[in-house]
Amino acid sequence: MNNTDLLGVSTAWILANAWSALVAILVLVAGWMLANILSRTLVTLLSTRVRSSGTVAPLIGQALRYAILFVTVIVVLGQFGVETASILAVLGAAGLAIALALQGTLANIAAGIMLVFLRPFNAGDYIDADGIVGTVVEIGLFATQMRTIDGVYLFAPNSKLSNAKILNYSRESDRIVEVRFNVPRGADLGHVRSQLIGAMRTDFSSPEAKSEILLDTLSDSTMTLVARVPVRSGDWWRARSEVQERIKAILQANKDFAPGDEA
Repeated sequence: MNNTDLLGVSTAWILANAWSALVAILVLVAGWMLANILSRTLVTLLSTRVRSSGTVAPLIGQALRYAILFVTVIVVLGQFGVETASILAVLGAAGLAIALALQGTLANIAAGIMLVFLRPFNAGDYIDADGIVGTVVEIGLFATQMRTIDGVYLFAPNSKLSNAKILNYSRESDRIVEVRFNVPRGADLGHVRSQLIGAMRTDFSSPEAKSEILLDTLSDSTMTLVARVPVRSGDWWRARSEVQERIKAILQANKDFAPGDEA
């Protein structure tokens, strides 16, 4: 077969399949747009209807998008005469090979699903997962997007988070601010408490919150006390700083027990 014959065959094939190719392109474009539109619509709908939607909605939206794209590819291949059974058989074999090659990726997907159903944290929570520390922005199908306390973007694989010990600092409505300090051993604890308990009342605590000052340890010359103040979880850092500043000022100003060094 010479070049002229090859050119004739190619031209004939293009003319015979031009309509199928055009339809395939249109289906691809339509499928891509439909996947994006429906996934965004579903996320928006879930955000107004489902509790903890900031965690569930993005994951379900991504799953819907990939499902529509998968169906789109099958439809496109069907335009060229490929039978659906053959497509599924090939995709099944390819899926097995890909699953073996991408075990880590599939583990992230499974971990993401478990994180959504077990809900150890939600979007907006500040967590520490064995050193992965930050505020959760979004739980995705493969990884969780986070933001550190100094504003740095953090992309954490879901498998790392699901296997970690997670400390969720935002889960409870209140957290305890603890401040340790020393006073002379001979100081009157009742007097110390009366001087400090007022300083521990801040705008960061709920009206019914009760503060306390407890004796922790005794030495030959000093007593170590612990001031405990319940505050709103979201205000913990600012509350901690304010309470420490107030206690420090009172310890320095009160001559009855100021000589004790702060712990």
